[in-house]
Amino acid sequence: MKVLGLDTATSGCSAALWVDGRIAARRATPMARGQAEALVPMAAAVLADAGAAFAELDRIAVTVGPGAFTGLRIALAAARGFALGIGVPVVGVTSFAAIAHGVPAAERAGRPLLVAVDSRRAEPYLQRFDPGLEPVGEPVMLPVGAVAGWLAGWLDGSTDAPLLVAGDGAPPLRDALAGRPGTVFAGGSGLPDAAVVAALGAVGDVGPAPRPLYIRPPDVTLPRGVA
Repeated sequence: MKVLGLDTATSGCSAALWVDGRIAARRATPMARGQAEALVPMAAAVLADAGAAFAELDRIAVTVGPGAFTGLRIALAAARGFALGIGVPVVGVTSFAAIAHGVPAAERAGRPLLVAVDSRRAEPYLQRFDPGLEPVGEPVMLPVGAVAGWLAGWLDGSTDAPLLVAGDGAPPLRDALAGRPGTVFAGGSGLPDAAVVAALGAVGDVGPAPRPLYIRPPDVTLPRGVA
């Protein structure tokens, strides 16, 4: 099976090709803007690096968010266009899952995981995962000052239970969680990686066409009279 993974959900642009259990090629660039111009050439370059062609793909995998409103739509539009052209399904992967599964197992060390995605507002997007990387509860968007109390309810009220925090929205939480001696912050950029997206898409269920996961309404005002 060949799966092309795409990501432009946050402040990066990446593409990767998964082939029968391994990543055959990957390209990634930190990028908050300009992803619309960069993604398609990057995807084509990844296929060329692996000696593959679009017609050989079995699936497209793409991050669906949360993330930046424009960024989400760039990768989703590209994924749908590729899929329509070659007649393959698109599998959506949340930014939370991509970040969680991108943390090395040795770094997770059996800890529960909090993934924080930068919302470009004061409140990060948050999703909890158990040590087996299964989501716990629904994703939320909370003020930084409310995160410690929200976590205490999950971790049986303990202030020193082991916890790993990952994602590009994690830095603002350092001060808020400074009173939790069991808290560790993951290394790396904290951005979703198309290589992880492709690997998850290879084993994910094929369903309806994926839609953006916003959590909060996008900052867009429709013209008067447009529903």
